[in-house]
This record gives sequence, C-alpha cells and structure tokens, in this order.
Amino acid sequence: MKVSVQSSVVISARLALLMVILAVVLVLPAASDPAPAEGNFDAHNFHFQDGETLPGLRVHYATLGAPERDSSGRVTNAVLIQHGTTGSWRQFMSPLFADVLFGHGQLLDTSRYYIIMSDSIGHGGSSKPSDGLRARFPHYDYGDMVAAQHQLLTEGLGVNHLRLVIGTSMGCMHSWVWGEAHPEFMDALMPLACLPVAIAGRNRVWREEVMDSIRLDPAWKNGDYTEEPVLGLRAALYLLLIAGSAPLQWQKDYPTRDQADKFLRDYIEKHLPQYDANDVLYAVDASRNYDPSPNLEKIKAPVMFVNSADDFINPPELGIAEHEIKRVRRAKFVLLPISGQTRGHGTHTIASGVEAVPARVARGVQVRLRAVLMSLLSFPGRNPSPVCQWNPSRQPRSLLDERPYRYTSCYPFDGAPFCRG
Repeated sequence: MKVSVQSSVVISARLALLMVILAVVLVLPAASDPAPAEGNFDAHNFHFQDGETLPGLRVHYATLGAPERDSSGRVTNAVLIQHGTTGSWRQFMSPLFADVLFGHGQLLDTSRYYIIMSDSIGHGGSSKPSDGLRARFPHYDYGDMVAAQHQLLTEGLGVNHLRLVIGTSMGCMHSWVWGEAHPEFMDALMPLACLPVAIAGRNRVWREEVMDSIRLDPAWKNGDYTEEPVLGLRAALYLLLIAGSAPLQWQKDYPTRDQADKFLRDYIEKHLPQYDANDVLYAVDASRNYDPSPNLEKIKAPVMFVNSADDFINPPELGIAEHEIKRVRRAKFVLLPISGQTRGHGTHTIASGVEAVPARVARGVQVRLRAVLMSLLSFPGRNPSPVCQWNPSRQPRSLLDERPYRYTSCYPFDGAPFCRG
C-alpha cells in the first residue's frame, strides 16, 4: 500500500524522529544495564550456497531476556535485531536504544521479550576473512547470512519462532530474505533503509567502486596481504562515507571548507585502523545476488517498511518501494521527507563525527518508539487502540527546524490507518 503525500504528513515527522533516535543510539557509549549474555554458536560443516564449505562457522551473538513458550512449545517472545554492512550487534546496546526499548516497562522489556542480536557472517565476532583464511574464506552472500542466523536460532538457541524481525540497511535486506525463506517463522517484519529488488544502477556502481578500490591496490596482493592495503581501504571508506551521507545535515554541520576537510580527516583517522580490507570487500560483495523481488508474494508476516527521501543508496525518485510494496500482503511503506531530522541513509546509522542530534529532538522517545513498534507488536488479533497523540499544528517551519512534534490518534497496524490526524 502506498502512503500518499497528504496522508504521510502526519506520520512522516514522527517516523523521522524514530529514525533519528535509532541513529543516535549508534554513536553513544555502551549501556551498562541490561547486560547482554554473549556466546558463540559453531555451525558444523556449514554449506554455502555456492557449494563452498567451512568445517566450523562461528556465529557470535548476544541475548537479553529469556524465551517463553506456549503450550505447543513454540517460542512466543523472541525478537531478532539485525545490523548493517560492517556493523555488529553492539551498536544496539547504546543507552538511548537499550534504555528506551529494553528496560523495565518499555516496549521490548527484556522481562517479557527475548532479544537476539547476532553478528552476521563476516562481521564482528563471527567468522570472517581476517580470522586467517583471508581471500580463501568462502564468498558468502545474504542467503548464507540468513541461513546461518536461522541455524543459530533453531539449533543454537532453540528458538522456533520470532515475534518480530527488525533490520537496518543490510539487516533491512536480510529482513526481506527472512520473510521469503521462512514465511511462517515470524509474526512481523520491520525493514529500515533498503529496497526489495536486485542491487543495480548507481547502487551497484558505487559498491563495485568500493571493491575495485581494494582489488586494484597492489598492496592487496589478491587478498593475501600481511599489511593492510591502506590506499585501497582508504578509498573504499571514502565511498562508504558518501553513500551514507546527508547533504542537508552536512551543510549545517560543516558550513566552511575547513570544517568539511577536518571532518573527513577525523573520520579517516578514526575508522581506517578499525577495518580490514578483505572483510570490507567480502561484506560489500555479499549483496551481489540479493533480489527478493520475484518472491515478495510469499511474505506472510505484516511489514512496516521505512525509507528516507535523502537516502543516496535508496533514492525515492526510483519509485521502486512504492511499486513493490503493493505486492506484499499486509504491508505499508513510509517515505520520510527530507528534514532537519533525517540523515540520508544514515538516518538510522549516523556516521561517527556528525554532530549529535539536539536533545530536544530526542525528548519523548518512548512515545515515538512505541507508536511505530506497537503497530507490529499488536499482531495478531488485537483491535486498534490509541497509543500516542499528534498535533498537526506543530509542523516544522523549515528543513532546518528541529522542534519536537506532538501526535493525535495513532493506531496499531492491523485494521486501521497507521496514524490519523
């Protein structure tokens, strides 16, 4: 279902705030409470879709809370949260995210929900090229990454059903793969910042540029280097930075040449030592055969799909999201208009170094998160009921206006418009 420009006015600002909140959490220090339980699952003799195998694939994960089961033994309270390219589960444990979602009385209160955050193949503490195999590491793709997550859940954690799947960027794309590969496994999906089609056009070109930057550095040595190919890796990070950029916000944050130059220098100085060239190459290449579009009708779970209008990677002028979402049963797409509260593709993952979102934007975060996630957690079989208030008179005065918003009747997802003015 496409949300019209007129009807999206009410929900866009509220969802923009949610995306900014999700963004802020990725740059804050780790929360001390609740403490996650970390572990490693060893997937023995893991078979990749291209025929390659690993005798042991390590899948690192962290959990909060404990699983609950109904009388038939089905887990009823598990929530899977998936990170983006080159990320890890740790980004979701910053205070503003964890304290708002996971604390006592919050929407994903860990006394009620079993939160599962895993590092995808090639990321964080899971098996990856830099562990030692380098370019001999199997060339995984998104299907392999979701298959490993599924094996972690079913064999490692004993989870046979998910209440909700949330994913950002790469995790957003994984959400579509999850919905098609295991349509009965979850109650709801919330993909944030991606498109449910093959990666082509400019989206493919910049990814190929990232990979070529690394491959064409003589120091890469076909992946068998002992010292990082710094020139290639640096160029790759330049491209990744631009892909996640937000023109409006960057113009505000770095209005002079010197400020912009300093931001770039600081960014590279901080991030270059944190990355391995093969890990980046493999992570970007994993998207090469992603294409959920032929099977979108197979998705059975309700979907709330959100993109922002200033996303370089998923530009709205393509019209892809509005077209494809019509094929998904019980699904809604919301496009956030460009504002002082969006951050391009980084609306959910603000790049390190960008100024923190003003505190006044973050106020009221509990209500805003509840308003969106309640739309999915209300499934199945609950009647619509108000969850927040909106005052349409509090519209932004300009794109640079960051005043907080108010709400009128907002309803859970099933059986009623997502939000009514």
